[in-house]
Amino acid sequence: MAPPSSSINHISNPCVYERKSRFMKWLSKLFKSTGSNRGGGGGSTSGRHHPQFLGEESMVWPAPRRSLDDRSRADREKEELDHAIALSLAEDLKRPNGQRWRSNTDEDYAWALQDSQLNPSYPPYDPSHYYPRSYKVCGGCNCDIGYGNYLGCMGTYFHPNCFRCRSCGYPITEHEFSLSGKDPYHKSCFKELTHPKCEVCHQYIPTNGAGLIEYRCHPFWAQKYCPSHEHDHTSRCCSCERLESWNTRYYSLEDGRSLCLECMESAIMDTGDCQPLYHAIRDYYEGMNMKLDQQIPMLLVERQALNEAIVGEKNGYHHMPETRGLCLSEEQTVTSILRRPRIGGNRLVGMRTQPQKLTRKCEVTAILVLYGLPRLLTGAILAHELMHGWLRLKGYCNLNPEVEEGICQVLSYMWLESEVLPDYRNMPSTSSASTSSSSSKKGGKSEVEKKLGEFFMHQIAHDASPAYGEGFRAANAAVNKYGLRRTLEHIRLTGNFPL
Repeated sequence: MAPPSSSINHISNPCVYERKSRFMKWLSKLFKSTGSNRGGGGGSTSGRHHPQFLGEESMVWPAPRRSLDDRSRADREKEELDHAIALSLAEDLKRPNGQRWRSNTDEDYAWALQDSQLNPSYPPYDPSHYYPRSYKVCGGCNCDIGYGNYLGCMGTYFHPNCFRCRSCGYPITEHEFSLSGKDPYHKSCFKELTHPKCEVCHQYIPTNGAGLIEYRCHPFWAQKYCPSHEHDHTSRCCSCERLESWNTRYYSLEDGRSLCLECMESAIMDTGDCQPLYHAIRDYYEGMNMKLDQQIPMLLVERQALNEAIVGEKNGYHHMPETRGLCLSEEQTVTSILRRPRIGGNRLVGMRTQPQKLTRKCEVTAILVLYGLPRLLTGAILAHELMHGWLRLKGYCNLNPEVEEGICQVLSYMWLESEVLPDYRNMPSTSSASTSSSSSKKGGKSEVEKKLGEFFMHQIAHDASPAYGEGFRAANAAVNKYGLRRTLEHIRLTGNFPL
C-alpha cells in the first residue's frame, strides 16, 4: 500500500491543474473578444483566425462578428465574465468532496480585469473601507495614530497624550502604572484612592509587622484612624466618641471633657436651659399613662459633682464606668450649674455653680445629669433616670440590675425613636393616648442632630455590658412581644421579664 501522503498528492495535483486550465479557456475567450473589439488598422476580418497561446494549451477562437445588440461593450463584457465565473464554480461543485480545491486567486484576477475594463480611471481612496495592515486606532480618542509615536498596552494603542489617569486626568508618562479593571492610574493616584488615610493625622495608615494595613474604625461613624491614636492622648468627644482630627479643634470643657463642633451646636449647658426638655419628657411619660405624681428636682452638674453623688448613694445601684446621669435617693448637697460657661477660644470658661441641699420627700431625691451634652443625649439620659424614679415611686423594689437598667434603657430608646424617626408611632399596648413629643422639639432638627440621635440609639442597642446591654435586649424583646404595660406588670409580680 502506498503511503498516505503519496495518495493525497496524487489526488490534489491534477485537481489544481485541471481547475486552472479550464479557467484559462474562459480567460482566453475574454482576451480574444477584447482584442477583436479593440482592433485598429491591422484588425482581423470575419474569415481570419488569430491564435492565442495561454498556459499549456493553444486554442484558436474566431473573432466575434459585429453584434446587432445595442448594449454597450462594457455591459456585454461584464455579462461574459460573470457567465465564465458561474460556470467555473458550477463545475467545481460537481467534483467529489475529497477533490474540491478552494482558491480565490483566479477569481481575484478576473475581478481585477473587470475593474480595469469598466473603470479605467483610479477610484478615490476611501479610508473607511480599507485599512493597511499597519493601521492603528487610538484607544483614547478613537482617531488614526498615523506615523507618530504611540504606546501599546492593555491590548490596544494610544497617542502618548491620550493615555491618561482615570483619577486625575493627566497623561501617564511613567514606566509603571496601576490598573483597576480596564482603567489606568498613576501609582500615586491609585494609592490615594485605595490606601486608607488616617482621619486623625491625615497620613497613610502604616503597615504592621506582617506587612498588612492595620487600622481602627468606629462602628457607627466609620472613622478610620491609626491604632497609635488610642494611646497618644488624642482627644475624643465625650458625646459622639469621635477622635479629634488634627485640622479641627474640639471644645474643652472645664471638667476635662472634650466636645466636637457638631455636638456643641445643641449642647445644654445649665439647669435653666434643661428645664423645658425635662418637662417635655415628663409629658411623654404622661402620654403613655405613666404619670409621675411627685415633682422630682432636676439638676445639671459637672463630672466631679456627679461622681461625688454616686459615692454618697447607699443603695449601691449599678452604674456605667462613665456615668452621665443619676437618680438620687439620699439627702445630699450637690453643686449644680447655675449659669452656662462662655466660649474662650477653644475652651468653655466662666461657669457659675451653686451648692444645693437636697432633702428627701419621697423615694427619689433628685435627678442629676451631666452638663455639656447635646440635647438628644441629654433627653435620653433624662428618660432613663425618670424611669428609675417611676419604678421607685410605684413600688418596684429590689430589682436586679439587668431588669431595672434594661427597662430604663427601653424607655430611653423609645423616646429617641419618637424624636429621630419622622413616622414614629408608639406601640398599641401602651394605651391609645398620643405619644407625640412635639412639645419637646424646638423646631425642626438638622441632619447633624438626627444623625447624633441615630448614634445614641445605636449605642443603646449595641451596648456590651451585662446590665445595660443584655438587660436592654431582654427588656426590648419582652416589650415587643407583650407590650410595655404587660411587661411592667409582670416585672412587678415576678421581678423578671416575661418569656
